[in-house]
Amino acid sequence: MKILKAQEPWIGARGRIGVIIPSTNIGVEYDCQRILPPGITWHFARFFVSQPDLSSDNMFLAFIDAIRETIPHAMRDIMTCEPSYIMMGMSAETFWGGLEGNAEFEARLRDIVGPDIGVTSGAAALTAALDAFGAKTVAAITPYQSVGDVQVQRFLEESGYNVTKVVGLKCDTATSIAHTPPHEVIDTILRQLDGQDVDAIVQAGTNLSGIDIFPTLEKQLGKPVIPINVATIWHALRAQGVDDKIYGRGWLMERF
Repeated sequence: MKILKAQEPWIGARGRIGVIIPSTNIGVEYDCQRILPPGITWHFARFFVSQPDLSSDNMFLAFIDAIRETIPHAMRDIMTCEPSYIMMGMSAETFWGGLEGNAEFEARLRDIVGPDIGVTSGAAALTAALDAFGAKTVAAITPYQSVGDVQVQRFLEESGYNVTKVVGLKCDTATSIAHTPPHEVIDTILRQLDGQDVDAIVQAGTNLSGIDIFPTLEKQLGKPVIPINVATIWHALRAQGVDDKIYGRGWLMERF
């Protein structure tokens, strides 16, 4: 009897990217399904959000505390499909504590996945995207309460950017972030964030999908408008050596 030898999987031959997302999130999967180069597969693992209430600073802090307990379980689970790379499809925790906090967060993840698999976090991907454009002065939109906005501003400033303004939409729950009307996002960017002194505008909060509206805003404003999901997707793909240019999903995917 012929014995078949184990072979490398042909599914996801260029990269099998494990994506870690909150159980409340629908935005990340939506965006990943719109950027799918040949030979790349996305594999999602959800960590349970027992405390989705974001209606106040205290509730937002409780949310952060709760997900710190469940993120490692999703990391453990995703490793059983033998991914070639890990992408974090959540962002608040990646900004927490500034540069040092992000480094500690990524170190905890690498303790789980081991030294041979790369990890992309949302905060680090945004800075890589900003550096690709050469941006120095930025503004940011988030779905967070003020306590979360402070962390986004701190991380960006510690990363070397001048931050003109961070506007949080103060969404009530982690789930309702996805139901934010596009016109609210557009109005916030046009009326509160854009200015002649702003090189680029970024968006945090992975359940707030901007993939359908931000490319048009870039053309209208003549500057990068970078949603965090596109930044993390771009960063993870490039880390896997996938340099395909994707058109219609924003300048980041088209130019770098």
